[in-house]
Amino acid sequence: MMSFVTILSFLFATVLMVVSAPVETPAELDKRTTHTGRASGTWFEPGLGNCGNFNTVNDPIIAIPETLYDENRGSNCGQWIHIEDVSTGKVVYGRTEDSCPGCGGGDLDMSPAVFQKFASLDVGILSISWYFMPQGWSP
Repeated sequence: MMSFVTILSFLFATVLMVVSAPVETPAELDKRTTHTGRASGTWFEPGLGNCGNFNTVNDPIIAIPETLYDENRGSNCGQWIHIEDVSTGKVVYGRTEDSCPGCGGGDLDMSPAVFQKFASLDVGILSISWYFMPQGWSP
């Protein structure tokens, strides 16, 4: 039979391990989330984005859903995104510099520089999947 001290020591060690385990923020958890389903990619003409930078149509800029931007308190600014056209498998990278108020949870708005690597602007909407690259990563 285990002694009371042995049981108490085991419980204390278990609690200590749980309390000292690293906790990931929502932004860190989202880095590993591949957004699919109804995810669509549209294009927009960038200017002064929510991240505080002025960008042009020639910059590889992405506007993430405003709800995600707000949830992460803008912590994804400057972070690169891996975007795949699900119909062709083509991959393009864009940098988060803005938020998109009209985007659904899995949608992205892309600058013409990014969108045109997939298709003509006349196409208008692409079926995509995407995820954040690690902070500091650059193509």
